[in-house]
Amino acid sequence: MKRLVMIIAAVALYVLHQDFWFWRTAKPLILGFLPIGIAYHAGYTIAVSVLMWALVTYAWPGHLEEIAEDLAASPGEEVRRP
Repeated sequence: MKRLVMIIAAVALYVLHQDFWFWRTAKPLILGFLPIGIAYHAGYTIAVSVLMWALVTYAWPGHLEEIAEDLAASPGEEVRRP
């Protein structure tokens, strides 16, 4: 279930990155000075950062850490994993 949520979130953010609806106008201004397209991308960047944090925290493949620890413990030797 967690994997499906992460995949849906990544696909949704990919689709939302294509913001064709703010191409032709700089109005309205957010906070009186920030064009809407730039404000949208600022919010989008924050959303992507949160998703990347969640992916690294909850979906990182743990077996890669074990291999890295084995390699660090025995440099120069080949480590075989099934």
